[in-house]
Amino acid sequence: MSDETAPQPERLEGAPHPRDTVQLLGQDAAQTAFLDAFNTGRLHHAWMLTGPRGVGKATLAWRIARFLLATPQPDAGAMFAPEPPTTLEIGADHPVALRVASGGEGRIRNVTRTINPTTKKLRGEIVADDIRSLNGFFQMSAPDGGYRVVIIDDADLMNVTAANALLKMLEEPPARALLILISHQPSGLLPTIRSRCRTLPLRTLDTAEVAQAMAQAGVQSANTDALAALSGGSVGGAMRLSLLGGAALYSELVGLIGTMPNMDRPRALKLAEMAAARGGEAKRDLLFVLIDLLLSRLARTGATGTPPTPQAAGGEADILARLSPHPHQARIWADLAAQIGARARHGIAVNLDPAALVLDTFTKMAQAAPR
Repeated sequence: MSDETAPQPERLEGAPHPRDTVQLLGQDAAQTAFLDAFNTGRLHHAWMLTGPRGVGKATLAWRIARFLLATPQPDAGAMFAPEPPTTLEIGADHPVALRVASGGEGRIRNVTRTINPTTKKLRGEIVADDIRSLNGFFQMSAPDGGYRVVIIDDADLMNVTAANALLKMLEEPPARALLILISHQPSGLLPTIRSRCRTLPLRTLDTAEVAQAMAQAGVQSANTDALAALSGGSVGGAMRLSLLGGAALYSELVGLIGTMPNMDRPRALKLAEMAAARGGEAKRDLLFVLIDLLLSRLARTGATGTPPTPQAAGGEADILARLSPHPHQARIWADLAAQIGARARHGIAVNLDPAALVLDTFTKMAQAAPR
């Protein structure tokens, strides 16, 4: 199965694949750290790219892979050694870049969730066979004697057996091989896996960087500031919100909570009906993500005495300040967020009526609002 026909579960629909992303924004420190290790001959066999979702970890992994396959290893003893590279950038017309773009670069293996041959459905985790299949890949010699690169996206989804299979590879690393693990929550991985990888942390992006990255991906939005605030500096999160109308939905949520404690019931019913519409699962899930985000911004306002900036909706700052005027109210909102999150997960799992679930959520928010 080629990269073109293989499942791409970690790819955001409507956005380019990370291997096709031209520029990596805001992650100069991580790129420099890898370049320093390469240029000084201290290239570790396994790297873990960490940070929030959507900040460029997969894009960096593919940049590293292209760079490593296209760049000769430095030879400190050579009389006419080339100048050490100062960037991971590989031109789009380079043979390696062309093969990667076409999905035909045989020296790169991308490991992600696969189709279960029994159920014919996408698995929810990376299984041991996905990792063990790398043994055959590592046994093949690279035609130029160079590196072979494995990208595991994302490593957090490995089940216990898969994690143990990977650990064995890390303990006895194959020659001329580089493993790149993409992890959003590295604390959930085996400590023995973490200890055998060099970590490259990636940071969240500022508003201008989020806007630039979205434009590069071909995602246009007039609400970039709001999307950057709601996504916490995650480009992937901002694009997901943009493609699903997240900024407008959050603005409607803020408007609704602004009527509390005397809740505007017709407005609440409209949102509940949207969540219950046929084929509206993505909108329903997004609605609960945004409710959780709104509650966390309320809690932060009461705890710090200042609404978060930038505003993610018109009039948000005044509404947050009114509904969360002190630390005690902040605690009420924080506790409610935990309760609503648990109830939403349970309700979705057991197929509760989405409209009833949403209305019950709004009722609890109105009851928590100060009189």
